[in-house]
Amino acid sequence: MQQNTVAAPALAAEGQRKVEWVRRNMPILRQLGSAVRRGAAVRRQAHRHLDSPRGEDRLSRARAARGRRCRVRRGQQPGVDEGRRRRGARGRRACTSTRATAPRPDEMRRYMGFALEIGPHVVIDDGGDLVELLHESHRKFGKDMLGACEETTSGVLRARARANARQLEFPVVLVNDARCKYLFDNVHGTGQSVWEGVMRSTNLVLAGKTVVIVGYGWCGKGCALRAQGLGAHVVVCEVDPVKAADALMHGCRVLPLAEACRVADVVLTVTGVRHTLRAEHFPLLKSNVLLANAGHFWEEIDVAALAKLAVERKELRANVEGFRLADGRWLNLLGGGNIVNIACGDGHPAEIMDMSFALQALAARHVVMSAGSLAADCHPVPTAIDEQVARLKLAAAGVAIDTLTSDQQQYLRTLASLTPRQRGALRARSLVVVRARGTRRPSSSCRSG
Repeated sequence: MQQNTVAAPALAAEGQRKVEWVRRNMPILRQLGSAVRRGAAVRRQAHRHLDSPRGEDRLSRARAARGRRCRVRRGQQPGVDEGRRRRGARGRRACTSTRATAPRPDEMRRYMGFALEIGPHVVIDDGGDLVELLHESHRKFGKDMLGACEETTSGVLRARARANARQLEFPVVLVNDARCKYLFDNVHGTGQSVWEGVMRSTNLVLAGKTVVIVGYGWCGKGCALRAQGLGAHVVVCEVDPVKAADALMHGCRVLPLAEACRVADVVLTVTGVRHTLRAEHFPLLKSNVLLANAGHFWEEIDVAALAKLAVERKELRANVEGFRLADGRWLNLLGGGNIVNIACGDGHPAEIMDMSFALQALAARHVVMSAGSLAADCHPVPTAIDEQVARLKLAAAGVAIDTLTSDQQQYLRTLASLTPRQRGALRARSLVVVRARGTRRPSSSCRSG
């Protein structure tokens, strides 16, 4: 079995320095400590678009403790690859590359196959790719699987589709659906890191520009909020009428994509859908527009169609590639169409990934401790785990919150136990009381004048 694929072991020392910096900003994982190390010896495989070397290092150290085998597969931006090299230097199996953008699909598949050779018990996935391989071409490595934990919206959609078709062979915990994931990682993590990557790679401002955000899920909402805060005029394109209405009520202009392309200075895809921005849209765009993807992998922007339309293609800056159309307009693609916050930046901030990795670690432990009792289906993160991570976050920030009184708790339990008919009768009695109070004449002592 191949032990490591490490492109530049000499960078391990630099990785150690970055890990130590991130260590200071991940208090939740520090508080969890040995909690994620306890339990049966298991083999775990993590597929991460890693945003924080320390967070991944903490997870891998927890898995490597007491003889557990861990392999981490990584494929994108070099700013955090040093952490993997540091891990390889310290005896944990690692798979890293020095490419500034994501590996080619065939290379990515080879890395994932290498990672799965350990025959994992638990997979921590990011996009559903490892789960997919364990159901298709790499089934032989999944015979000992206890379950998987999925981090992304795209991976959740894939897991649910397989579960609905009754083709899921082991339980998958949907970490992405936990409140401590999507309300923080998706909104604040993606919202900040995407624009950091865009501004770092272009050295341009967003203020005054028209930013078109395609997709208004939690990630799209976070990107829209941050763009508004940076002074951009935000246009949202959606296929979901509820999300479109939500964007409208948050001060965004809502347009069909074909119309939005005509006014865009920046187009950001955040859908998880293949070819969101495609051949029919490129001729509508203004010259010097920036095109970026914050969804899953490289598929949201049809780069092949863009290249086919171009008469010239060249690198304008690091991570900025210009495509000149026949009429002289330049369309600028960031990060090769890969996930822009990772291809062009450092990914999510450490404090955000602290929460996400804590969820993943505790969810993985839940999979192991619940072995045999979880059906081969999609499962939510237990509320206790979600709330534990939130309380640890508050404790790390020195924040205290209120609690319900015993009387309030009993009141809520009583309401929950009522039938719909009983709840309707209670509302009717409440309306009668309110109306009676509203028609009562004030006493003489309360009259004005």
